[in-house]
Amino acid sequence: MKKNIVKVARHATLIVFAALLAAPMYLAFVVASHPARDTLSGVPVLPGGRLGANLGYVVAHPFPGSPSLATMMLNSLILALAVAVFKLILSVPAAYAVTFFRFPGRMIMFWLIFITLMLPVEVRFFPTYQVTANLGLLNTQGGLILPLIASATAVFLFRQYFQSFPQELADAARLDGIGPIRFLTTIVLPLARPTLAAIFVLEFIYGWNQYLWPLLVTSSPQHSTVVMGIRQIISAAQSFAIPQWDLVMSVALLALLPPVLVVLAMQRWFVRGLMAGID
Repeated sequence: MKKNIVKVARHATLIVFAALLAAPMYLAFVVASHPARDTLSGVPVLPGGRLGANLGYVVAHPFPGSPSLATMMLNSLILALAVAVFKLILSVPAAYAVTFFRFPGRMIMFWLIFITLMLPVEVRFFPTYQVTANLGLLNTQGGLILPLIASATAVFLFRQYFQSFPQELADAARLDGIGPIRFLTTIVLPLARPTLAAIFVLEFIYGWNQYLWPLLVTSSPQHSTVVMGIRQIISAAQSFAIPQWDLVMSVALLALLPPVLVVLAMQRWFVRGLMAGID
């Protein structure tokens, strides 16, 4: 009996917290499915019938002073994919080197990388902006992407996973004449696919949700991301006689789609990668 009570209490707690997390998305869905005038007296409780019309409208009609939704979504997609891919390209060799190679200062290098996790992001903005400006990368895709591609978090997670590899595996590969690059590409990376997928998903979402850095480094509408665009759309929506919150929420729902699709497409690998990191 006591076990059943504990089980019910755990499930009830999970349901309550899941409902709290899902509430903002539900409210966005409800507002996006009603005409703008329906929100003047408060948020409706049940969904309406205008979701398809509102989604079609925001796709076909840009807000005043804002680029088209397709342009902003494309910019966000390029930023998120580039950040995720380049973080993997840089983090895997760095973690591989500090895990499998023995050289002077190896742990010092790792801890220098790890210490950067303790620095607030805002502390790095001014020097990073200066370097970006000196290189002439303001208002460019390179300026948006390059300062974000280094990841101490990814290096740390890969190192933790690589440390779970038995030393006998590396010794056997060395005896068979397999060099470091071949060992990485034919043995380490295939075994690390779940971790690669998990970190790719995390970094994709990180890149997609970037707001402060794109806001600093670009003032060109052609390089505006969808997260930046939502702020502009909110300002434009409030300038109408009836604030167009239905259209704002429609844009927000569309902005959620790519990260959700990436998570769903890689869900199995994502969960396996997280569990591998925990083990």
